[in-house]
Amino acid sequence: MAATVPTVHPEVTALLERAHRLGSDPRNTNYAGGNASAKATATDPVTGGPVELMYVKGSGGDLGTLTEAGLAVLRLDRLRALREVYPGVEREDEMVAAFDYCLHGRGGAAPSIDTAMHGLLRAPHVDHLHPDSGIALACAADGEALTKECFGDRVVWVPWRRPGFQLGLDIAAVEAAHPEAIGVVLGGHGITAWGATSEECERNTQRIIRGAEEFLAERGRAEPFGPVLDGYEPLPEGERRARAAALAPLIRGLVSTDARRVGHFTDSPAVLDFLSRAAHPRLAALGTSCPDHFLRTKVRPLLLDLPPGAPPAEAAARLRKLHAGYREEYAAYYTRYATADSPALRGADPAIVLVPGIGMFSFGKDKQTARVAGEFYLNAINVMRGAEAVSSYAPIEESEKFRIEYWELEEAKLRRTPAPKPLATRIALVTGGGSGIGRAIAHRLAAEGAAVAVADLDGERARTVAGELGGPDRAVAVTADVSSEQGIADALRAATLAFGGVDLVVNNAGISISKPLLETTAADWDRQHAIMARGSFLVSREAARIMTEQGLGGDIVYIVSKNGVVAGPDNIAYGAAKADQAHQVRLLAAELGGHGIRVNGVNPDGVVRGSGIFAGGWGAQRAAVYGVPEEKLGEFYARRTLLGREVLPEHVANAVFALTGGELSHTTGLHIPVDAGVAAAFLR
Repeated sequence: MAATVPTVHPEVTALLERAHRLGSDPRNTNYAGGNASAKATATDPVTGGPVELMYVKGSGGDLGTLTEAGLAVLRLDRLRALREVYPGVEREDEMVAAFDYCLHGRGGAAPSIDTAMHGLLRAPHVDHLHPDSGIALACAADGEALTKECFGDRVVWVPWRRPGFQLGLDIAAVEAAHPEAIGVVLGGHGITAWGATSEECERNTQRIIRGAEEFLAERGRAEPFGPVLDGYEPLPEGERRARAAALAPLIRGLVSTDARRVGHFTDSPAVLDFLSRAAHPRLAALGTSCPDHFLRTKVRPLLLDLPPGAPPAEAAARLRKLHAGYREEYAAYYTRYATADSPALRGADPAIVLVPGIGMFSFGKDKQTARVAGEFYLNAINVMRGAEAVSSYAPIEESEKFRIEYWELEEAKLRRTPAPKPLATRIALVTGGGSGIGRAIAHRLAAEGAAVAVADLDGERARTVAGELGGPDRAVAVTADVSSEQGIADALRAATLAFGGVDLVVNNAGISISKPLLETTAADWDRQHAIMARGSFLVSREAARIMTEQGLGGDIVYIVSKNGVVAGPDNIAYGAAKADQAHQVRLLAAELGGHGIRVNGVNPDGVVRGSGIFAGGWGAQRAAVYGVPEEKLGEFYARRTLLGREVLPEHVANAVFALTGGELSHTTGLHIPVDAGVAAAFLR
C-alpha cells in the first residue's frame, strides 16, 4: 500500500508562518492582497513515489490569517506543462480553468490568477505583495529608472501587464536572465521576490520593501502634495466629527442609489493632510493604480470641491450635484471600454467620498468591505505621496483599469460570493441592548446580517454584547441614557459614524415600577414615563431625522407589552407608559409612511427568564401581587396563556426579525402579540 502524504509538510508550516508575518504588517500588503507560495516534494499517495507540489495562497484569501485550508495545492509538472498549450496573451484567461487540471487530490482552495507567477518561477519560495513603497516606484512616471537607481541589478523592472499567465512567463524570463536578482518591481502593480528557502524569500521581500521606503525617504522632497490650501485645514476634532455625522446619512443615501451600502468613516492624519494640500484635486482625479486598490475603491473617488468652512446646506447641495455627475461619468467610462462580452455595469455610485477638512467616507456591502475600501484608499494616498516625492504619480491607463474591473475572472469570483443574509446592509440600533430582550434582539439582528449599535445605560454591558456579536465590524457599543436628548443624539451620532447611518431602530429600553395607585409617587410616574414614553419618542425622532436624510426608508420597532392593552393590578405607571408607546406606533406609522419608514410594535407577555427588568426587582413585585413565589412567576404567566408556554427573550427577537426581515414589507402600524395567547390582550 502506498504511503500517505503528511498532514502538514514542514515547508507548508514555514510558508504559513512567513505569510502571517508579512500579512500582519500593513506596510507590506493590504488585507486579502498579495500572495505567497512554497514548492516541496511529497509522496504521491497513489504511486508511492515522489511528486513535486506547489502550495500557494488560494483565491480571495488573506496572508495575515492564512490557514492550510486556504492554500491551493498543485502538481508542478502539470502546471509547467501548460507552457506547451498556452494559446497566447489574447486567450490567457483560458489558463485559469486549466489550473483545475493541475490540482493535487482535491487541491485545497481555488487557485488564484497569480498561480502562474509562482509556479513558473524556479525558486522554491515566492512572495507577491503590494507594499505602498513598492507601488510608489511602480506608479512613478520614471519608475524603471528609479528602480534601477534604488536597487541596481538586484531588482528588475517589469512593465505593466495585467495579472495572468503571460505575467508569470515574463517574471520567469527575468529570473532566468538575471541570476543575481532577488525580485522585480511590477509597473503599476507591486513587487515579487523569491528565495531558495522560506527565510531567504522573506528576507529578500523585506529588502525590497524597506529599501524602497528608505530610498523614498532619502531621495524624496519634503512636501510632495504641495503647500496647504488656504481654508482647507482640518476642522477641530469635535467640530469635524459632528460635521461628519451630519453628512454621513446624506452621503450614504447618495451612494446607495443602485444598492444599499454600509459605511466607514476615517479622519486619520494622512487623509486630512492629503485633502488639505494643493495637489489633492489633481491626484484624486487620477484614481488608484494597483489592481487590488481600484477593485475596492473604484476607478476614482468622489471629491467634494469645497473648503470645510462652507455652509452645511451648500456642501449638501454640492454633494448631490457631484454625485449625479459622478454617475454620468462612470456610465460613460463603462460605455467607452465595454465590449459585447463585458459583464454588465455593476453600479455607478462611488465607493470613496473625500470631504476636505473632515475626512473620508468609504462604502461596501458590509462594514468590513467598507473599512477595507478606506484602508486601500489610504494605501493609495501613501503611494501617491511616494511617487510624487521622487517623480510624478502616473497610474496605469484607464482602459487597463476597466479590463481588470470588468474582467470575467473577477465576475466569476463575485458569482461565488454567498447570497446575502436578509438584513445585510441594514444598520440597527437597539436600546436596552445590554441584557434580556435587547440582547436577544441584537443577537438575532446581527445573525441575520445587520450591523448593530448596542445602546445601553450600562456601557460595560453594551460592550460585552457588542463583543459577543463579533466586534467592530459587526457591532459597536454605545452608552446611552434614553431620557436625555443629548444622550440620544450622541448615541445615534456614534452609530452613524460607525456604520454610515441607521435603518432599523428598536425601542426596547425600559424599567418597571409596580405599585398601587395610592403608593405611586409623582417621581415614580415621571421616571417610568421619562425612560419609556419620552425615551422612545426621543429615539424615534432622532432616528427619523437620519432615515429621512438617507432617503432609504427604514424600520422603527417598539417593544411594548400586553400591559399596553390589558389593565393589570398595581401597574398604573408602567401600564400607562406602555399604552403611550403603543399609540406612538400608530401615530408615527401615519406620519412617517410617506418616507418609506415603517413603524410597528411587539407586545410580549411577562418575560421572566433572562430579563434585566425582572431581575432588577420587578419580578419580586409582580410575584407578590399575584401571590406566587418569584421563582415560579414564569410558570404562573405560562399557565394563564392559551398555549401554556413561557415567553423568552428569543421569542420577542423573532418577532422583531419577522417585522424587519423583508417578508412584511407592506406592514406598518401593527402590534404583534408575543404572549402565548392572552385572551384579554387580543387586539380589536
